[in-house]
Amino acid sequence: MKVTSLAAALIAVAVGMVGVCDLSNAATLASWTFEPPFADLTNSATIGSINPAVGTGTASGVHASADTDWSTPSGNGSTDSMSSNTWAINDYLQFTTSTGGNSNITFSWDQTSSGTGPKDFSLSYSTDGSTFTPVTTYAVLANASPNPVWNSATASPLYSYSAGVTGISASSIYFRLTNTTTVSANGGTVAAGGTSRVDNVAIAGVPEPSTLALGGIALVAALASRRRA
Repeated sequence: MKVTSLAAALIAVAVGMVGVCDLSNAATLASWTFEPPFADLTNSATIGSINPAVGTGTASGVHASADTDWSTPSGNGSTDSMSSNTWAINDYLQFTTSTGGNSNITFSWDQTSSGTGPKDFSLSYSTDGSTFTPVTTYAVLANASPNPVWNSATASPLYSYSAGVTGISASSIYFRLTNTTTVSANGGTVAAGGTSRVDNVAIAGVPEPSTLALGGIALVAALASRRRA
């Protein structure tokens, strides 16, 4: 088969696409802005069944203490967020949705703590909701001067985090944000009244690079066939 210059150029593009997989190709599978807000829940170790604003799935939280209060204070550039107190090691927030057939998944979120709220967290993921794999550890900033104070009018990127996982082969994905130490955001010790809150949580799917390349190669084949006709 004789390859035309146009076909050759398209092949080069398709081959180049094999190495490309970035957030520009991401499609939101589920996102939570906690608007409308869930009903405040007082004295409960757990909260669940918080629906996303976009997509399908659920958000939930688990604490060791039955004295935990769950509330919806101002978000990071939005009206509401998800907040809780009485943090202990291994307490967590969880977000889950369908993978939508994607094997490259990205997770992004905004998070802060009060001065006496928890500082150190880990992000992990699971495909069955039972066995979790660590992704990264991170520290949150205190929602106090000299840091920008969270407010509903202006979002600060200082409180934003994101991470990705690849090679997922499952129908669902679970992400957990887990408290890992007793160190507070102001460098002291986490207090019972100390809070941590999250906002603008999103799970997105990014197609495999091979999928993008196959689309380009199929186009090349179609064009080459038409040129031969």
